[in-house]
Amino acid sequence: MSDASHRTGPDRTERLTALISGRVQGVGYRAFAQRRAIDLGLAGTAENLPDGRVEVVAEGPRSELDQLLVFLRRGPSHADVATVETEYGEGGGLRGFYVY
Repeated sequence: MSDASHRTGPDRTERLTALISGRVQGVGYRAFAQRRAIDLGLAGTAENLPDGRVEVVAEGPRSELDQLLVFLRRGPSHADVATVETEYGEGGGLRGFYVY
């Protein structure tokens, strides 16, 4: 198939959904995630959740998503990341990277 959404291999676009818990709100975590994602050429969102977690959704090649995950587990200097729950799926064509 020539449709990019059905590609396999290193250039296939995937979606990472990460739920980050710990001291991650009010410490610049979303902006940190946005900067790292943009540097890696990824699209997506970072959003505070009502329960105190941050949700990061990013799309791009798996290798770049895995690199982003390393950054998400570390977080910015004022954050204290306790856990990062992850789920990978098929990319959906996100564009840009936005903070909510």
